[in-house]
Amino acid sequence: MASPAPAPLKDAVGGLDRDGFVALLSKLIGESARLQNDPPIHRPQEDLVAQHVVDALRPVSTETGGGPLVVRKVSYAEGRSNVIVEYPGTVPGRVVSFVGMHMDVVPANPSDWDFDPFSLTFDGEDKDKLRGRGTTDCLGHVALVAQLMRRLGEVKPPLKHSVIAVFIANEENSSVTGIGVDGLVKDGLLDKLKTGPLFWIDTADKQPCIGTGGMIPWHLKATGKLFHSGLAHKAINSMEMNMEALKEIQKRFYTDFPPHEKEKVYKFATPSTMKPTKWSYPGGGLNQIPGECTISGDIRLTPFYSSCDVVEKLKGYVEDINERLETVLDTRGPVSKYVLPDENLRGRLEISFDGDVMNGVACNLESRGFKALCKATEEIVGHVEPYSITGSLPLIRELQDEGFDVQTAGYGLLKTYHAKNEYCLFSDMAQGFQVFVSIIAQLEEEA
Repeated sequence: MASPAPAPLKDAVGGLDRDGFVALLSKLIGESARLQNDPPIHRPQEDLVAQHVVDALRPVSTETGGGPLVVRKVSYAEGRSNVIVEYPGTVPGRVVSFVGMHMDVVPANPSDWDFDPFSLTFDGEDKDKLRGRGTTDCLGHVALVAQLMRRLGEVKPPLKHSVIAVFIANEENSSVTGIGVDGLVKDGLLDKLKTGPLFWIDTADKQPCIGTGGMIPWHLKATGKLFHSGLAHKAINSMEMNMEALKEIQKRFYTDFPPHEKEKVYKFATPSTMKPTKWSYPGGGLNQIPGECTISGDIRLTPFYSSCDVVEKLKGYVEDINERLETVLDTRGPVSKYVLPDENLRGRLEISFDGDVMNGVACNLESRGFKALCKATEEIVGHVEPYSITGSLPLIRELQDEGFDVQTAGYGLLKTYHAKNEYCLFSDMAQGFQVFVSIIAQLEEEA
């Protein structure tokens, strides 16, 4: 007698188990005080989360013989693990992966919150709202994908595709490199993921995020001449010079990097922007014209421009302005000036950039991964509205450049990202679980 046909994947796997999800997420949020990533003040210990994930999956792993999951911890720094989990398929080269669920969080100041950020709590009788640092970004996704892999290990559906999950360290800070997904890629540990779609699970609002921005942190320093404010004709006012210089630099930036025609296709909310966000100077009295000051800010760049090109352009702007201070920059009042010929003294501008310059990403809108994500989203969420933002996701452009078909999605809430009083909704996470199962089922049908 022939064996009965296996149940459809969606029926076999079912939905997200609330008790298991909440129990695991509670453990993860309970570690979040030690997961804050802001060195040198906060150095996260992602191994705390990694061990909870490994413990949750061990009963259905090859380690215990209780299931097919192959679970591996990979560490490049003490206490800072990554975890790779594989549900093996039957056909070599066929793979779908869920990557980017990071095990570090941004800092939280408990005195600013209405509840304890470092423990999982509910909002009164509302059991849908799960509160705590990392619920949206990104410990909620860690628990979600861990539950997906555990369920596959329990049900053991026959799949042609291998399903691989990669939980990563060190996403929230780029001052330390080589210990998260960048280290895994360098060592070739993710090479097999190139043969199928890779879903980066670290965005929000249940819709495909098809574009992100590059980010260039910059610092514009102006050096003039400090002097008594009652003798302004003897000074070079660094504040006035810096403000006028920034105005000129911004004007040139928006001329050279205008809104791009592809931004409409990708539904970017804004074009590329350059703006100041911080101001600093050494200090002094109100009766002193400052001799130096620094304006800092960032550029958010749509992925249709190169961050390297922008950096070179800005250096050129500053060089040109320095050479032509008298003619390029406006002054402010009858004695305002940036050159003192009698003293053979000229004001000077310097621009510098932080090391974490990054390019944006435009996802491939023709790939199998994108089409599967859209179909699954429409089926489960009820509508599909891909979007793009000039917020930046580190690391994924490097994956795309390495040949991965990167698509991005997430099931937290954008309005609570990096915010105080962070929370997610269990109902959103449950829909994310169903989206993942639908994606796997679609790819299986194509195979």
